[in-house]
Amino acid sequence: MTATTDGPAGPGVSGTKNTDRDTPTAPAPQREELTAVAERTTARAVDHLLARQDEAGWWKGDLDTNVTMDAEDLLLREFLGIRDEKTTRAAARWIRSQQREDGTWATFYGGPGELSTTIEAYVALKLAGDEPEAPHMTKAAAWVRESGGIARSRVFTRIWLALFGWWRYEDLPEMPPEVIFFPKWFPLNIYDFGCWARQTIVPLTIVSAFRPVRPAPFALDELHRDPARPVPPARLAPANSWDGAFQRIDKALHAYRKVASRRLRRAAIKEASRWIIERQENDGCWGGIQPPAVYSLIALRLLGYDLEHPVMKAGLESLDRFAVWPDAETRMVEACQSPVWDTCLTAIALADAGLPRDHPALVKAADWMLGEQIVRPGDWSVRRPRLQPGGWAFEFHNDNYPDIDDTAEVALALRRIAHPDPERVDRAVERAVRWNLGMQSGNGAWGAFDVDNTSKFPNRLPFCDFGEVIDPPSADVTAHVLEMLAAEGKQGDPRARRAIAWLLAEQESNGAWFGRWGVNYLYGTGSVLPALVAAGLPVSHPAIRRAVGWLESVQNDDGGWGEDLRSYIDAEWVANGTSTASQTGWALMALLAAGERDGKAVERGINWLAETQQEDGYWDEPYFTGTGFPWDFSINYHMYRMVFPLTALGRYLHGDGLERLAGRDA
Repeated sequence: MTATTDGPAGPGVSGTKNTDRDTPTAPAPQREELTAVAERTTARAVDHLLARQDEAGWWKGDLDTNVTMDAEDLLLREFLGIRDEKTTRAAARWIRSQQREDGTWATFYGGPGELSTTIEAYVALKLAGDEPEAPHMTKAAAWVRESGGIARSRVFTRIWLALFGWWRYEDLPEMPPEVIFFPKWFPLNIYDFGCWARQTIVPLTIVSAFRPVRPAPFALDELHRDPARPVPPARLAPANSWDGAFQRIDKALHAYRKVASRRLRRAAIKEASRWIIERQENDGCWGGIQPPAVYSLIALRLLGYDLEHPVMKAGLESLDRFAVWPDAETRMVEACQSPVWDTCLTAIALADAGLPRDHPALVKAADWMLGEQIVRPGDWSVRRPRLQPGGWAFEFHNDNYPDIDDTAEVALALRRIAHPDPERVDRAVERAVRWNLGMQSGNGAWGAFDVDNTSKFPNRLPFCDFGEVIDPPSADVTAHVLEMLAAEGKQGDPRARRAIAWLLAEQESNGAWFGRWGVNYLYGTGSVLPALVAAGLPVSHPAIRRAVGWLESVQNDDGGWGEDLRSYIDAEWVANGTSTASQTGWALMALLAAGERDGKAVERGINWLAETQQEDGYWDEPYFTGTGFPWDFSINYHMYRMVFPLTALGRYLHGDGLERLAGRDA
């Protein structure tokens, strides 16, 4: 199979699969040479990462998503009346730079044009003053019309357009604020949604109640297939189907709006506003991510909060911190920032690469991570009210939503570091282990933020067409928790055994595991194999041998591994794509854990990393290998291209890291 991808900068490199497995083991002289190559590559990567550490002890790479972040930032500022020329010009410059040759915008590098993204980018550029007759604008508008026009875009896009009168609220799904009163046992209560979705839905219920319209500065007729009839007749699914049932519920909610008790609605809006304000973080943001912050600011403005009110002022200032300026004339907006995640992964990589456990950089990182542990309840405690807190969040400020994945990886990182106050580390890790164990779902696995967040109803709502809205357990998060438990000597705990059983049951017939938070089967498999081996599964176990065989079979001819995001929607793309440093790192970590250190696949993978590393120790990686919502929202974590290759190289040279954990008290 061959994968060729085209990004904004042009065509990528093809990745073809290796089918030659006739030489499973490299001879001894060749292994010695490979060791020297790995040592040189490792040393350069270590130096690069050490130079990037912040004085406070953390690491943080840029985080690329797509231009809807930039477009919606401009639309928010227009709605609030604070859009300025400098910000507009710089954002428009970035948006233009990401347009594809066919006039569209994609949601990831090398991906196909995406309708909603293209509409939002077009509107933002028109807001910035780009003439609709300009070639790049006419090309985009023509593609939008050919793809069905605004009527075919996602609900979020049409909500933004409704704010300016470019779409009718009557033609949007109804979201009554009264849902805030649904009891926790009731279907579709707000805690049935994943934390990212509920933080967005609650403020949008206020928007839905008020239906505000700011004067539109221009028309968007050119984005409709038929401007005289922008909304095509709705087709109801059969009443006995889930889709049909929820379509009819939405019709009933539209009717309810006309007869809703004003007193009840006022009470619901008041409760929703209280809920929003209670969840604002110390830095002014909501959830550490851009979308809830944007919608919360709109909702609070509708409720009469002045822009100088401390809540509004802090919220707007927090959004400014999401801005990255690649140069003085260009502004890009990040969806979130990942210092905790980047720091724990970097610390693991450096430790496994052989950096002394008491190296000042590692100790400083440990100090910073210890200070970030969250010791107060958050939304997770709704379903675990008696559980003591002790997790870590992904971002600088997100105390309401610590996540299980970060918590596991931080614990693994801390155990690799010789901190001058080991008792402090012990207390922190014990809290983390207790919290993660308490967050285990009923099936023995772990989601990212909540327990048993598995209701199927939220995904059926007409409103929820923007990606994943629930947080069910995943193989990658479960594997990281299992690896943490093994590092703490708890692999025999019944809860760990249940996790192992769940992971074994989740293995695909080809030997791989699905990746929820990384792309895709390479990430899932790269997470699960090290965890299973750490938990005591022998490398001869059939599940591990099947996974090894799969990884060897999908290695590219150049020695690396790659997987395109399209693997989430098309099986032809599974483990098929241009080789990347991060995905090659995942594959190598899995193979090394499975006892394949001297195998030909590992040799070729190490050589690929060495050959593609830049002189400064960096790997270039424009491809997106992180996942927000499978297929619908993708992420390029700039640290992934460094930390995972280095972890793999370190484990090739020094073992899988477990020896260092086992010897931490020596």
